[in-house]
Amino acid sequence: MTAHPLHIGFIPLVDAAALIVAVDKGFAKAEGLDVTLVREVSWSNVRDKLNIGLFDAAHLLAPVAIASSLGLGHVKVPIVAPFSLGLNGNAITVSPALHAELMAQVDGDPFDPMVTALALARVVVARRTAEAEPLTFGMTFPFSTHNYQLRFWMAAGGVDPDEDVRLVVLPPPYMVGSLSSGHVDAFCVGAPWNSIAVDLGIGHILHFVSDILQRAAEKVLAVRQDWSEKNPQVLAALTRAHCAAAAFIEDDGNRDEVAALLAQPERIGVSPDVLLRTMDGRLKISPDGTMRESRRYLLVGRQGAGRPDPRQAAWLYAQMVRWGQASISPEALKTAEAVFRPDLYDAALGVPGQLNTDVPDAVGAFAGPAFDPADIAAHLASFEIAHLKR
Repeated sequence: MTAHPLHIGFIPLVDAAALIVAVDKGFAKAEGLDVTLVREVSWSNVRDKLNIGLFDAAHLLAPVAIASSLGLGHVKVPIVAPFSLGLNGNAITVSPALHAELMAQVDGDPFDPMVTALALARVVVARRTAEAEPLTFGMTFPFSTHNYQLRFWMAAGGVDPDEDVRLVVLPPPYMVGSLSSGHVDAFCVGAPWNSIAVDLGIGHILHFVSDILQRAAEKVLAVRQDWSEKNPQVLAALTRAHCAAAAFIEDDGNRDEVAALLAQPERIGVSPDVLLRTMDGRLKISPDGTMRESRRYLLVGRQGAGRPDPRQAAWLYAQMVRWGQASISPEALKTAEAVFRPDLYDAALGVPGQLNTDVPDAVGAFAGPAFDPADIAAHLASFEIAHLKR
């Protein structure tokens, strides 16, 4: 039988691991798929090539899938996600100079995001008083978890991300060079680029994003809705291949092999040691060698991470509303939630799945009220800093 050919785009990040392993370990081939992986440098490239049909599927920022379905920032192309490629995995990395400024202002536990958010507010005031340039933070895309996570953290401490600092868009592989050159003072990006900055001695990891949100939908396996309706068996096979790959990755006995696969130049192309540290959630956070460990740092398949959760989509839509990217409406919320398709995941595996209940509200944010997708307006009204569309 002839294998079904597929072209799938990805960005060199560790949360593309399930996609890469599905292909390179033969899980996709076992499902009758002939997958060509195409490495890209920017999320706009991935989105555009998926939308116009050059890619059959993609490793995609979860908010980009939602924005595409809502027609925000680009043409409207409905997207569905039958598999979640990763929860968490991002970190906030700051330059040595900013790290020193923050630590001088810290009053409490520096691993507590509220403590550092309040310290950032004091740094912002001090810099304004000294008539210094505003701090510049890099993030990967306007419709990105990195953007929303930075904003959520800053705003909790009283820093208005649209008034008090600058946020600039940079492709993930360019973050380290931008920090080194002084183009940015800090960035939020996925692994392995935070660790690369630390290893080079030019950055300190201030927070894992799992400090800010216990479970944050990060990347999804994305396909166009019309493609999914025309190719249901192919999509089911692709979903099963990813489930098998995620299980392989999460087996500690396979970690060395997985790191070697991901380290290949045409895949992620960084040291296997850095990749191992990322998958183990054991990261060097400072050039002096200080280590920190968190089992929540990146979830690829365990704790139900692979099954899409529409509540996560609702939270991401709420951030779009909070920061003026989208208007609030029941119809838009329904569209956003419909991007995450646990029904397709369940159908592909032939078993009914369950929503993860480790975090009562599905997100587990460090500040603010518990998230209720049934009342986004009330949730947003609880925050002092927001920029809703008028």
